[in-house]
Amino acid sequence: MRLQHYLAKAGIASRRKSEQMISDGRVMVNGEIILSMGKKVSEDDEIRVDGKIVKLSQRSMTVMYYKPRGIVCTNSDEKGRKCIADVISGIPERLYPVGRLDMNSEGLLLLTNDGELALRMTHPKYGIQKTYVASIEGHVTGEAIQRLRRGVVIDERRTAPAKVIRIQTEGIHEKLEITIHEGRNRQIRKMLETVGCRVVRLVRISAGPLSLKGLKPGQWRELTESELAELRKALNFNEMAVQ
Repeated sequence: MRLQHYLAKAGIASRRKSEQMISDGRVMVNGEIILSMGKKVSEDDEIRVDGKIVKLSQRSMTVMYYKPRGIVCTNSDEKGRKCIADVISGIPERLYPVGRLDMNSEGLLLLTNDGELALRMTHPKYGIQKTYVASIEGHVTGEAIQRLRRGVVIDERRTAPAKVIRIQTEGIHEKLEITIHEGRNRQIRKMLETVGCRVVRLVRISAGPLSLKGLKPGQWRELTESELAELRKALNFNEMAVQ
């Protein structure tokens, strides 16, 4: 298989980031620094990244995790905040978060050692829809909802139209269900701030064909074979280039 696919399959990074590592001269095959994306390798080759030997994981693994509030979506944090590695235990493989949920948001987060799956989940080309439930302080006007549906400008760039449904009113709070296919930094919060809405709670309830149903905050489970098959179908793995 091509070197960048090998690195992604080994869980080192996504295919795109693996290509960057190769371009940066960080990857060696059998003692030779490789700068070309066309290099073919096998498990018989000695492959090193930053001097460390890389082996394919024993098996590909993807889990669904209900991230609670207060957890940082990294395996380590220089500020000493509680992160994924502090709360997930008992997994034999080294897994990496797919995308991010900001520290104060919660809900569905995938962890995987499949670099190609991680790349496709976060790449806008594949348009994976993600659905959130946002609890808003006060009343949300119909005009605000229409603006979100059309797209609003955040970080000097307009968002794609979103699907927005008013689903519940609880005392001084209203709930909106919002579905987007982009993955920009703190996108839902920024969209709502733009239309004058203050978010008091934000939960990601689904991503593509996967639903958070059945998990409680802090719980995780491995994807079933049928869930993984559905996800790979949604990500067009049938169009995967020959490795």
